[in-house]
Amino acid sequence: MTEAMLETMRSIGPVLVGAWLVTIVSVLLRPQKYGNGFLLMFSLLVTVIFIAGCLGDAGATFMLVCFLLVMLVLLLVPALLIVNGIQMIRRESLSLAHCLSLGLGLFVGLGEVAAIAYVLVLAGNTSVSNVDLWVLLLSLTVFYFSFLVLSFVMYSVFIQFMPHRMSFDYVIIHGCGLIGGEQLTKLLSNRVDKAIQIYERCERKPIIIPSGGQGADELVSEAEAMRRYLVGHGIPEDHIILEDRSATTSENLAFSKEIIDSRDGGKRTALVSSNYHVYRCLRLAKKVGLRCTGIGADVAFYYWPSALIREFVAVFLTKEFLLWSLAGYLLFVSPTLLLLLG
Repeated sequence: MTEAMLETMRSIGPVLVGAWLVTIVSVLLRPQKYGNGFLLMFSLLVTVIFIAGCLGDAGATFMLVCFLLVMLVLLLVPALLIVNGIQMIRRESLSLAHCLSLGLGLFVGLGEVAAIAYVLVLAGNTSVSNVDLWVLLLSLTVFYFSFLVLSFVMYSVFIQFMPHRMSFDYVIIHGCGLIGGEQLTKLLSNRVDKAIQIYERCERKPIIIPSGGQGADELVSEAEAMRRYLVGHGIPEDHIILEDRSATTSENLAFSKEIIDSRDGGKRTALVSSNYHVYRCLRLAKKVGLRCTGIGADVAFYYWPSALIREFVAVFLTKEFLLWSLAGYLLFVSPTLLLLLG
Protein backbone atom coordinates (compact mmCIF):
# COMPACT_ATOMS: atom_id res chain seq x y z
CA MET A 1 0.00 0.00 0.00
CA THR A 2 1.17 3.53 -0.75
CA GLU A 3 2.04 6.00 2.01
CA ALA A 4 -0.92 8.18 0.96
CA MET A 5 -3.28 5.23 1.39
CA LEU A 6 -1.79 4.38 4.79
CA GLU A 7 -2.12 7.99 5.89
CA THR A 8 -5.78 8.01 4.83
CA MET A 9 -6.38 4.83 6.85
CA ARG A 10 -4.68 6.33 9.91
CA SER A 11 -6.70 9.51 9.57
CA ILE A 12 -9.95 7.66 10.35
CA GLY A 13 -8.96 7.54 14.03
CA PRO A 14 -11.71 10.04 14.97
CA VAL A 15 -14.22 7.97 12.98
CA LEU A 16 -13.08 4.90 14.92
CA VAL A 17 -13.56 6.60 18.28
CA GLY A 18 -16.90 8.05 17.21
CA ALA A 19 -18.14 4.69 15.88
CA TRP A 20 -17.37 2.89 19.13
CA LEU A 21 -18.84 5.69 21.26
CA VAL A 22 -22.07 5.66 19.26
CA THR A 23 -22.21 1.86 19.42
CA ILE A 24 -21.64 1.64 23.16
CA VAL A 25 -24.03 4.50 24.01
CA SER A 26 -26.71 3.01 21.75
CA VAL A 27 -26.28 -0.42 23.37
CA LEU A 28 -26.50 1.05 26.88
CA LEU A 29 -29.53 3.22 26.13
CA ARG A 30 -31.43 0.91 23.75
CA PRO A 31 -30.02 -2.62 24.02
CA GLN A 32 -33.09 -4.08 22.28
CA LYS A 33 -32.43 -2.13 19.05
CA TYR A 34 -31.42 -4.48 16.24
CA GLY A 35 -29.53 -1.72 14.44
CA ASN A 36 -26.91 -1.99 17.19
CA GLY A 37 -25.69 -5.15 15.48
CA PHE A 38 -24.90 -3.19 12.31
CA LEU A 39 -23.20 -0.46 14.35
CA LEU A 40 -21.02 -3.13 15.94
CA MET A 41 -20.08 -4.61 12.55
CA PHE A 42 -19.20 -1.14 11.21
CA SER A 43 -17.08 -0.38 14.28
CA LEU A 44 -15.17 -3.64 13.84
CA LEU A 45 -14.56 -2.88 10.15
CA VAL A 46 -13.25 0.62 10.91
CA THR A 47 -11.03 -0.86 13.63
CA VAL A 48 -9.43 -3.29 11.15
CA ILE A 49 -8.79 -0.52 8.62
CA PHE A 50 -7.29 1.80 11.25
CA ILE A 51 -4.99 -0.91 12.65
CA ALA A 52 -3.82 -1.77 9.13
CA GLY A 53 -2.95 1.88 8.56
CA CYS A 54 -0.95 2.04 11.78
CA LEU A 55 1.05 -1.07 10.84
CA GLY A 56 2.62 0.66 7.84
CA ASP A 57 4.08 -1.75 5.30
CA ALA A 58 2.67 -4.68 7.25
CA GLY A 59 -0.85 -3.23 6.92
CA ALA A 60 -1.53 -5.01 3.63
CA THR A 61 -0.50 -8.33 5.17
CA PHE A 62 -2.71 -7.67 8.20
CA MET A 63 -5.77 -6.96 6.03
CA LEU A 64 -5.03 -10.03 3.90
CA VAL A 65 -4.82 -12.19 7.04
CA CYS A 66 -8.13 -10.73 8.31
CA PHE A 67 -9.74 -11.40 4.93
CA LEU A 68 -8.45 -14.97 4.82
CA LEU A 69 -9.65 -15.58 8.38
CA VAL A 70 -13.12 -14.33 7.46
CA MET A 71 -13.12 -16.58 4.38
CA LEU A 72 -11.97 -19.54 6.48
CA VAL A 73 -14.72 -18.92 9.01
CA LEU A 74 -17.30 -18.65 6.24
CA LEU A 75 -16.15 -21.97 4.78
CA LEU A 76 -16.13 -23.66 8.19
CA VAL A 77 -19.49 -22.29 9.34
CA PRO A 78 -21.73 -24.63 7.30
CA ALA A 79 -19.66 -27.68 8.29
CA LEU A 80 -19.77 -26.71 11.96
CA LEU A 81 -23.50 -25.99 11.81
CA ILE A 82 -24.21 -29.38 10.22
CA VAL A 83 -22.09 -31.18 12.83
CA ASN A 84 -23.78 -29.19 15.60
CA GLY A 85 -27.21 -29.98 14.15
CA ILE A 86 -26.51 -33.71 14.16
CA GLN A 87 -25.13 -33.47 17.71
CA MET A 88 -28.16 -31.47 18.83
CA ILE A 89 -30.59 -34.08 17.45
CA ARG A 90 -28.65 -36.94 19.04
CA ARG A 91 -28.43 -35.30 22.48
CA GLU A 92 -31.87 -33.72 22.64
CA SER A 93 -34.48 -35.09 20.21
CA LEU A 94 -35.66 -34.84 16.63
CA SER A 95 -37.77 -31.70 16.30
CA LEU A 96 -38.05 -28.66 14.07
CA ALA A 97 -36.33 -26.43 16.65
CA HIS A 98 -33.44 -28.86 17.02
CA CYS A 99 -33.01 -29.10 13.22
CA LEU A 100 -32.45 -25.37 12.73
CA SER A 101 -28.67 -25.59 12.98
CA LEU A 102 -28.58 -28.48 10.48
CA GLY A 103 -30.93 -26.68 8.08
CA LEU A 104 -28.98 -23.43 8.16
CA GLY A 105 -25.72 -25.32 7.65
CA LEU A 106 -27.10 -26.99 4.52
CA PHE A 107 -28.50 -23.67 3.24
CA VAL A 108 -25.23 -21.75 3.77
CA GLY A 109 -23.17 -24.63 2.39
CA LEU A 110 -25.29 -24.73 -0.77
CA GLY A 111 -24.88 -20.99 -1.21
CA GLU A 112 -21.11 -21.19 -0.80
CA VAL A 113 -20.89 -24.02 -3.34
CA ALA A 114 -22.99 -21.88 -5.69
CA ALA A 115 -20.68 -18.89 -5.18
CA ILE A 116 -17.56 -20.96 -5.91
CA ALA A 117 -19.22 -22.51 -8.96
CA TYR A 118 -20.20 -19.06 -10.18
CA VAL A 119 -16.62 -17.78 -9.96
CA LEU A 120 -15.21 -20.88 -11.71
CA VAL A 121 -17.80 -20.86 -14.50
CA LEU A 122 -17.34 -17.17 -15.26
CA ALA A 123 -13.54 -17.28 -15.16
CA GLY A 124 -12.47 -16.17 -18.62
CA ASN A 125 -16.04 -15.94 -19.95
CA THR A 126 -17.32 -12.73 -21.48
CA SER A 127 -21.01 -13.67 -21.61
CA VAL A 128 -23.37 -14.41 -18.74
CA SER A 129 -26.28 -16.84 -19.11
CA ASN A 130 -29.50 -16.95 -17.13
CA VAL A 131 -28.16 -19.98 -15.26
CA ASP A 132 -25.16 -17.92 -14.16
CA LEU A 133 -27.46 -15.17 -12.95
CA TRP A 134 -29.59 -17.62 -10.94
CA VAL A 135 -26.43 -18.99 -9.33
CA LEU A 136 -25.37 -15.42 -8.55
CA LEU A 137 -28.80 -14.68 -7.06
CA LEU A 138 -28.53 -17.73 -4.81
CA SER A 139 -25.04 -16.68 -3.71
CA LEU A 140 -26.16 -13.13 -2.93
CA THR A 141 -29.18 -14.44 -1.03
CA VAL A 142 -27.01 -16.65 1.17
CA PHE A 143 -24.53 -13.81 1.72
CA TYR A 144 -27.26 -11.34 2.70
CA PHE A 145 -29.06 -13.56 5.18
CA SER A 146 -25.78 -14.92 6.53
CA PHE A 147 -24.78 -11.33 7.25
CA LEU A 148 -28.04 -10.75 9.12
CA VAL A 149 -27.45 -13.87 11.19
CA LEU A 150 -23.80 -12.95 11.82
CA SER A 151 -24.67 -9.45 13.01
CA PHE A 152 -27.35 -10.92 15.30
CA VAL A 153 -24.94 -13.51 16.75
CA MET A 154 -22.12 -11.02 17.30
CA TYR A 155 -24.45 -8.52 18.95
CA SER A 156 -26.02 -11.20 21.16
CA VAL A 157 -22.51 -12.11 22.35
CA PHE A 158 -21.41 -8.47 22.66
CA ILE A 159 -24.21 -7.45 25.02
CA GLN A 160 -23.19 -10.21 27.43
CA PHE A 161 -19.97 -8.31 28.11
CA MET A 162 -21.52 -4.88 28.57
CA PRO A 163 -21.14 -3.63 32.16
CA HIS A 164 -24.30 -3.39 34.26
CA ARG A 165 -25.16 -2.49 37.81
CA MET A 166 -25.51 -5.10 40.52
CA SER A 167 -28.16 -3.28 42.51
CA PHE A 168 -31.75 -4.21 41.75
CA ASP A 169 -35.19 -3.99 43.31
CA TYR A 170 -36.54 -6.99 41.39
CA VAL A 171 -35.06 -9.98 39.56
CA ILE A 172 -37.30 -11.78 37.06
CA ILE A 173 -36.39 -15.37 36.13
CA HIS A 174 -37.80 -16.74 32.87
CA GLY A 175 -39.07 -20.32 33.01
CA CYS A 176 -38.32 -22.93 30.34
CA GLY A 177 -39.86 -26.30 31.16
CA LEU A 178 -39.37 -28.99 33.81
CA ILE A 179 -38.10 -32.56 34.01
CA GLY A 180 -40.60 -35.13 35.25
CA GLY A 181 -43.16 -32.39 35.76
CA GLU A 182 -41.47 -30.77 38.78
CA GLN A 183 -37.65 -30.82 38.53
CA LEU A 184 -35.60 -27.99 37.01
CA THR A 185 -33.74 -28.72 33.79
CA LYS A 186 -30.05 -27.82 33.58
CA LEU A 187 -31.02 -24.85 31.41
CA LEU A 188 -33.46 -23.57 34.02
CA SER A 189 -31.26 -24.27 37.04
CA ASN A 190 -28.50 -22.20 35.39
CA ARG A 191 -30.94 -19.29 35.17
CA VAL A 192 -31.96 -19.64 38.82
CA ASP A 193 -28.31 -19.94 39.91
CA LYS A 194 -27.56 -16.70 38.07
CA ALA A 195 -30.47 -15.00 39.87
CA ILE A 196 -29.10 -16.24 43.19
CA GLN A 197 -25.69 -14.77 42.33
CA ILE A 198 -27.32 -11.41 41.62
CA TYR A 199 -29.32 -11.59 44.86
CA GLU A 200 -26.20 -12.30 46.90
CA ARG A 201 -24.25 -9.43 45.32
CA CYS A 202 -26.97 -6.86 45.97
CA GLU A 203 -26.40 -4.92 49.20
CA ARG A 204 -30.13 -4.29 49.48
CA LYS A 205 -31.73 -7.65 48.74
CA PRO A 206 -34.17 -7.61 45.80
CA ILE A 207 -37.45 -9.43 45.33
CA ILE A 208 -37.05 -12.46 43.05
CA ILE A 209 -39.94 -13.20 40.67
CA PRO A 210 -39.81 -16.76 39.26
CA SER A 211 -41.98 -16.58 36.15
CA GLY A 212 -43.68 -19.49 34.41
CA GLY A 213 -47.05 -21.24 34.46
CA GLN A 214 -47.93 -24.92 34.64
CA GLY A 215 -47.87 -26.89 31.41
CA ALA A 216 -50.26 -29.73 30.62
CA ASP A 217 -47.53 -32.28 31.35
CA GLU A 218 -46.24 -30.60 34.53
CA LEU A 219 -47.14 -31.42 38.14
CA VAL A 220 -46.39 -27.89 39.39
CA SER A 221 -45.87 -24.53 37.76
CA GLU A 222 -42.36 -23.57 36.64
CA ALA A 223 -42.55 -20.69 39.11
CA GLU A 224 -43.28 -23.07 42.00
CA ALA A 225 -40.44 -25.41 40.99
CA MET A 226 -38.07 -22.43 40.92
CA ARG A 227 -39.36 -21.24 44.30
CA ARG A 228 -38.51 -24.60 45.86
CA TYR A 229 -35.02 -24.43 44.36
CA LEU A 230 -34.50 -20.87 45.60
CA VAL A 231 -35.63 -21.71 49.14
CA GLY A 232 -33.42 -24.78 49.09
CA HIS A 233 -30.47 -22.52 48.30
CA GLY A 234 -31.09 -20.09 51.12
CA ILE A 235 -33.34 -17.43 49.60
CA PRO A 236 -35.95 -16.27 52.19
CA GLU A 237 -39.59 -16.96 51.33
CA ASP A 238 -40.50 -13.31 51.86
CA HIS A 239 -38.10 -12.30 49.06
CA ILE A 240 -39.89 -14.48 46.49
CA ILE A 241 -43.11 -13.64 44.63
CA LEU A 242 -44.45 -16.16 42.13
CA GLU A 243 -45.69 -15.30 38.67
CA ASP A 244 -47.35 -18.60 37.76
CA ARG A 245 -49.85 -17.66 35.03
CA SER A 246 -47.65 -17.13 31.99
CA ALA A 247 -47.17 -19.48 29.06
CA THR A 248 -44.90 -17.35 26.82
CA THR A 249 -41.96 -14.99 27.19
CA SER A 250 -44.22 -12.00 26.51
CA GLU A 251 -46.57 -13.10 29.29
CA ASN A 252 -43.58 -13.71 31.61
CA LEU A 253 -42.70 -10.05 31.24
CA ALA A 254 -46.22 -8.60 31.18
CA PHE A 255 -47.43 -10.47 34.28
CA SER A 256 -44.17 -9.83 36.15
CA LYS A 257 -44.55 -6.13 35.39
CA GLU A 258 -48.06 -6.25 36.86
CA ILE A 259 -46.60 -7.62 40.10
CA ILE A 260 -43.94 -4.90 40.21
CA ASP A 261 -46.43 -2.13 39.42
CA SER A 262 -48.86 -3.42 42.07
CA ARG A 263 -46.16 -3.01 44.70
CA ASP A 264 -43.98 0.06 44.28
CA GLY A 265 -43.11 0.06 40.60
CA GLY A 266 -39.42 -0.60 41.36
CA LYS A 267 -37.15 1.28 39.01
CA ARG A 268 -34.29 -1.22 38.91
CA THR A 269 -35.24 -4.58 37.46
CA ALA A 270 -33.07 -7.41 36.15
CA LEU A 271 -34.42 -10.09 33.86
CA VAL A 272 -32.49 -13.34 33.88
CA SER A 273 -32.62 -15.86 31.08
CA SER A 274 -30.20 -17.99 29.07
CA ASN A 275 -27.59 -15.87 27.29
CA TYR A 276 -28.98 -16.64 23.82
CA HIS A 277 -32.45 -15.48 24.93
CA VAL A 278 -31.56 -12.12 26.50
CA TYR A 279 -31.75 -9.97 23.37
CA ARG A 280 -35.29 -11.08 22.46
CA CYS A 281 -36.37 -10.67 26.09
CA LEU A 282 -35.19 -7.06 25.99
CA ARG A 283 -37.18 -6.42 22.81
CA LEU A 284 -40.33 -7.88 24.36
CA ALA A 285 -39.73 -6.02 27.63
CA LYS A 286 -39.73 -2.73 25.73
CA LYS A 287 -43.08 -3.64 24.16
CA VAL A 288 -44.73 -4.16 27.54
CA GLY A 289 -43.12 -1.02 28.97
CA LEU A 290 -40.75 -2.79 31.36
CA ARG A 291 -37.42 -1.04 31.85
CA CYS A 292 -34.83 -3.62 32.81
CA THR A 293 -31.30 -4.95 32.51
CA GLY A 294 -30.86 -8.28 30.73
CA ILE A 295 -28.44 -10.75 32.29
CA GLY A 296 -27.63 -14.05 30.62
CA ALA A 297 -26.98 -17.43 32.22
CA ASP A 298 -24.57 -19.90 30.63
CA VAL A 299 -25.77 -22.80 28.48
CA ALA A 300 -24.03 -25.91 27.16
CA PHE A 301 -22.00 -24.98 24.08
CA TYR A 302 -23.59 -27.64 21.85
CA TYR A 303 -27.03 -26.18 22.63
CA TRP A 304 -26.08 -22.57 21.90
CA PRO A 305 -25.98 -22.45 18.05
CA SER A 306 -29.43 -23.99 17.51
CA ALA A 307 -30.93 -21.91 20.31
CA LEU A 308 -29.47 -18.70 18.92
CA ILE A 309 -30.69 -19.49 15.41
CA ARG A 310 -34.16 -20.11 16.87
CA GLU A 311 -34.00 -16.71 18.55
CA PHE A 312 -32.97 -15.07 15.27
CA VAL A 313 -35.92 -16.67 13.47
CA ALA A 314 -38.29 -15.41 16.18
CA VAL A 315 -36.93 -11.86 15.83
CA PHE A 316 -36.80 -12.07 12.03
CA LEU A 317 -40.48 -13.01 11.81
CA THR A 318 -41.62 -9.92 13.70
CA LYS A 319 -43.46 -7.58 11.34
CA GLU A 320 -41.06 -4.62 11.59
CA PHE A 321 -37.87 -6.62 11.19
CA LEU A 322 -39.29 -8.79 8.42
CA LEU A 323 -40.33 -5.77 6.34
CA TRP A 324 -37.00 -3.97 6.76
CA SER A 325 -35.03 -7.14 6.01
CA LEU A 326 -36.98 -7.93 2.86
CA ALA A 327 -36.70 -4.32 1.67
CA GLY A 328 -32.94 -4.46 2.21
CA TYR A 329 -32.72 -7.80 0.41
CA LEU A 330 -34.59 -6.54 -2.64
CA LEU A 331 -32.32 -3.49 -2.79
CA PHE A 332 -29.23 -5.68 -2.42
CA VAL A 333 -30.14 -8.10 -5.23
CA SER A 334 -31.95 -5.58 -7.47
CA PRO A 335 -29.17 -5.36 -10.11
CA THR A 336 -29.21 -9.15 -10.56
CA LEU A 337 -33.03 -9.22 -10.63
CA LEU A 338 -33.07 -6.54 -13.33
CA LEU A 339 -30.69 -8.60 -15.46
CA LEU A 340 -32.87 -11.69 -14.99
CA LEU A 341 -36.05 -9.83 -15.87
CA GLY A 342 -34.47 -7.85 -18.70
